[in-house]
Amino acid sequence: MPGPDLPPAEVPMTTEALLSRWPTAVQKVELIHGVLVFTGAFDERDLETARRTYPGRRPVLNADSGLEVHPAGVGDPAPLLA
Repeated sequence: MPGPDLPPAEVPMTTEALLSRWPTAVQKVELIHGVLVFTGAFDERDLETARRTYPGRRPVLNADSGLEVHPAGVGDPAPLLA
């Protein structure tokens, strides 16, 4: 979750980060119209992690600071929660 104490996305996962960072610390996840919607307060570091976790998919941050992972396609998807 956001904060200056978190490592950048390219740093390997540690036990501490595993217990407090996406995707293991997610409070809620839903599948809406084929889009994974993770509820929480995410930032660009989480977006980069999602890109590596779901290759070929199109992750975006939505207006609620949630993370959405859209199916493969062309261009940037419009967030479901705009």
